[in-house]
Amino acid sequence: MAQHRAPLRVRFVLASASPARVSVLRGAGVVPEVVVSGVDESGIATHDPPALVGELARLKAEAVFAGLDAEVGLVVLGCDSVLVLDGEVHGKPYTDDRVRARWRQMRGRRGDLLTGHHLIVVRGDEVVRSTEVAGTGVVFADVTDAEIEAYLATGEPHHCAGAFTIDGVGGAFVDRIEGDHHNVIGLSLPTLRRMLAASGVAWTDLWQHPG
Repeated sequence: MAQHRAPLRVRFVLASASPARVSVLRGAGVVPEVVVSGVDESGIATHDPPALVGELARLKAEAVFAGLDAEVGLVVLGCDSVLVLDGEVHGKPYTDDRVRARWRQMRGRRGDLLTGHHLIVVRGDEVVRSTEVAGTGVVFADVTDAEIEAYLATGEPHHCAGAFTIDGVGGAFVDRIEGDHHNVIGLSLPTLRRMLAASGVAWTDLWQHPG
């Protein structure tokens, strides 16, 4: 008869203020404890998109981890996302002019949404760290100028990596996703599951002990 191990007591901390990431985790049965890192994202000087999101995710997770008690079962996840189009990195646009220019560049074309994941797991006397970057292709609809202006007026794209999201008003402006759609929202669940398993934590342990 197969033996079933007792679930690990996990304290899962998300080092991100993103409501979308919290929503993705909650939808998958995980209720994270949210601790905002306060990391200045402008301080990273690299033009390599995977290296950029990986490093930003690492800085966020490590900043939060440094302020916590390193108890057994502590898991800290940091994430960061950017859109890559024509080799150029696009983060959050913030202003109307940038949203407008971004969508005029993206419409009718394909870009890649990259999300960096940095995981810290306290396991016994050992602290296990890992970083992975997940990529998802995004094919944008050939939206009109009027649609861009209407989308801009909602305020949604200003604070989204790449000036769009698929889980809100802008979902109709994305024709196709190539890869993990959760990654476009800001966190790849399959990537996180694999990282946890490699660090000795079962994904289902997060269901048993969500926060």
